[in-house]
Amino acid sequence: MTVIQKAKRILVGKPIATKHSHTERLTNFFGLPVFASDALSSTAYATEEVLLILITASAAYAVQAYYLLIYIAIALAVLLSIVTFSYYQTIHAYPEGGGSYSVSKQNLGKYPGLVAAAALLIDYVLTVSVSVSAGVAALVSAFHQVQPFQVHIAVFVILFIAMVNLRGVRESGIVFAIPTYSFVVLTLALIGWGIFRYLTGVHIPPLDFSTVDKSKQVHDLVGFIGVLFILKGFAGICTAMTGVEAISNGIQAFRPPESRNASKTLVFMAALLMVMVIGVSWCAQTYHIIPMHPEDLGYKTVLAKIAIVVFGEKSAFFYAIQFATMAILFLAANTSFADFPRLSSLIARDKYLPRQLASLGDRLVFQNGIVLLAFLAIVLVVLFNAQTNALIPLYAVGVFTAFTMSQAGMVVRWYRMKRYGIGMIANAVGALSTFVVTCIISYSKWADGAYIVVFAIVIVIFIFLKIRKYYDYLAKEFDIAPTDKVHDVKSKVILLIPRLHKGTVEAISYAKVVAQDCRALHVTLDAESAQPLKDFWQREQINMPLVILESPYRSLVEPVTDYIDSTLQAEPDTILTVIVPQGVPPKWYQAVLHSNLATALKLALGNRKNVVITNVRYML
Repeated sequence: MTVIQKAKRILVGKPIATKHSHTERLTNFFGLPVFASDALSSTAYATEEVLLILITASAAYAVQAYYLLIYIAIALAVLLSIVTFSYYQTIHAYPEGGGSYSVSKQNLGKYPGLVAAAALLIDYVLTVSVSVSAGVAALVSAFHQVQPFQVHIAVFVILFIAMVNLRGVRESGIVFAIPTYSFVVLTLALIGWGIFRYLTGVHIPPLDFSTVDKSKQVHDLVGFIGVLFILKGFAGICTAMTGVEAISNGIQAFRPPESRNASKTLVFMAALLMVMVIGVSWCAQTYHIIPMHPEDLGYKTVLAKIAIVVFGEKSAFFYAIQFATMAILFLAANTSFADFPRLSSLIARDKYLPRQLASLGDRLVFQNGIVLLAFLAIVLVVLFNAQTNALIPLYAVGVFTAFTMSQAGMVVRWYRMKRYGIGMIANAVGALSTFVVTCIISYSKWADGAYIVVFAIVIVIFIFLKIRKYYDYLAKEFDIAPTDKVHDVKSKVILLIPRLHKGTVEAISYAKVVAQDCRALHVTLDAESAQPLKDFWQREQINMPLVILESPYRSLVEPVTDYIDSTLQAEPDTILTVIVPQGVPPKWYQAVLHSNLATALKLALGNRKNVVITNVRYML
């Protein structure tokens, strides 16, 4: 076992046999933290995003805009109910999983399916970046000293979550259960205690806009501008719905009956999300919480401010909810790590992504998809400096595009099946609602960076089509025609001898056994250095031609490639086998002390047509 393999076993664990795959399935209890942590964790920042928009109302309308928060939260709950009902039906209609991609592809056609796939893949990458960055913001709210290290912490967390997921689905469920349920319980306790204090007549400070930058208060609530302003606020809270589709993509990760368990988890997640978003929004509005900009000195999130007002800044509860918020936001990225690899595998099976993404790894997870997601998320975090407010404008466009495609696909499905009942009506209303929200989010956040996602979707679809085109070409090239027969070929063997040592002696012995037409080839920098090899050839009476090439320009690789090219040119139909001896040191790090000429020769010859390279290793 190599050093890399040993390190992999330590970090990832021992391989799991395919026959034990059923033991890696999730119960409903563990399915919620694995697939719903993204949606539930959005409670920590969705209300804040709306408030950051509402406080930009002009001074004359600032108070009225502020009190729109609870109505916007209720509107979100209505939309969430519609989308949840739609995905409840999708789970039972498509128990194999795939969510928006499968529904769109089968009912709307290839291109709508690719749009849904591209939108979801991009959104999953953004989910990791936004969730981890928001988790770092929660940490900064409690400990300002770590603010300069935001990016480093975010990168470390992404790598940690990736490693946990590489260990397997069941282990990730166990690791993520405690933080997820801790956040849910603490948030519900915060809401409950906030309501209790309000009902018992606690003093609430007056609404104070003195900390708001007056230059940013430019929006009025009248006419068309007012409507757009309110819609922009609604678009901000819609970030809470990212992750709702995750369960429909990961149905096969649940224990049998898969569809029933997945749909139960979906309903429970939606109910919790509604209560938490409306509850946090009510507390923020009731206790007159004014959000801060993430770069402000002494920054605290809206959820942290609510905890301070309700329980006190120095209370144990304040630190408990900050740590729980940080943990679930970090682990919310796990929703993407659970779904991105599964969706990628489905797309790869349809030949729109590299086939390596469709393969299960040692631990019965799609490890290549996990590694790819971690890499892309780290790139985004570094580029945007782990700033949630910089990443949020890119968020939600993709997921609402996928919502629209999925529900439109379900409408077509019901129509084809001639089932014109409540399901078709609900999906039609849902498709129209999410389409309108997609337009609102795209318009309201276009200048803030939403255009990047739109262009990214187009680019990803272009990549999909190019990959599929290549695989179709590959299938055509490899397809056996009636004229393709097994036939005899001309074959020659060239044994490369970089220099005379025990390894080359082993290679000579091997070449004599396997080849009838074989010649040895040696490149020398001067004629005298080749004399020991000639003497060895005569002493051992080796019945094999020895070709010695002089290299006046001190290159050892180029004369070999020139010789092989001339041989192939003279006999283009001949299969040329090149035997390359290579000494292998006992320790992997000792390889840097070797010239590694064999490796250079293999690389140089690797793209030659009709050339087969055989590596004869000598273990030192």
